[in-house]
Amino acid sequence: MRILQSTLLLLFVPLIKPAPPTQQNTRIISDYGTDNFEEILPTQDYKDQYLDGKNIKERESTRISDEKSLHLQKDESLTSLPSKKENDEMPTCLLCVCLSGSVYCEEVDIDVVPPLPKESAYLYARFNKIKKLTAKDFAEIPNLRRLDFTGNLIEDIEDSTFSKLSLLEELTLAENQLLKLPVLPPKLILFNAKYNKIKSRGIKANTFKKLSNLSFLYLDHNALESVPLNLPESLRVIHLQFNNITSVTDDTFCKANDTRYIRNLIEEIRLEGNPIILGKYPNSFICLKRLPVGSYF
Repeated sequence: MRILQSTLLLLFVPLIKPAPPTQQNTRIISDYGTDNFEEILPTQDYKDQYLDGKNIKERESTRISDEKSLHLQKDESLTSLPSKKENDEMPTCLLCVCLSGSVYCEEVDIDVVPPLPKESAYLYARFNKIKKLTAKDFAEIPNLRRLDFTGNLIEDIEDSTFSKLSLLEELTLAENQLLKLPVLPPKLILFNAKYNKIKSRGIKANTFKKLSNLSFLYLDHNALESVPLNLPESLRVIHLQFNNITSVTDDTFCKANDTRYIRNLIEEIRLEGNPIILGKYPNSFICLKRLPVGSYF
């Protein structure tokens, strides 16, 4: 009986037709075995937008490329036409090193001072073959503050070579062949002419007198027979060792007529290597806080 009822129910239940699948324009899903494969199909509107965007990007890329080419052409034209100033400086700065107002011409075998950039403040021309310095070498370089000609072959310096260098503070002429000194610039702080052949007659009486800023004086290893006259009060270090100095006076460093005079700034005087016996001149050092270095017996 139960079996008959079930059969009748099955006969009267209306067949339900499954709804047709919704049309999908943008997606097709296919099954391959155990792997799912999904592919996105763009709509026509999307294709149009994509193509329009692509064309815009291509046009933009073309415009940027043209602009870059134009800029490159401008840069090349600027590079290929250097200024007159650069042309003037080119020879020296190829041979030497020019850097922020400093010119380094060391060990390049030059025998004259090369043309310098007008803004030069420091020149290092050490260990070359320069034999002479003239006023023309620095005539148009008014901002020089330091000159170093150590280790050249300099025998002669025109008297006015440095006189117009109003800003020059350090002048080094060590290890050359000098017999005399030129006029020195007024603001000099350091002067170094050690290891030359300078004799006392090669230094004028007023060479150092007006140098009120001079603090460091190096004249050791020369041929001086006496201490230079009129040394300025500003001096802190005086190197005169290994010369031919045979005597000093009460006025060499002190003031013979002023026993209260004290020379406060001097920190070091070196006189060793000279034939002088310092112990014979006790009154020559009474104004000093420190006795000179040298032989006292």
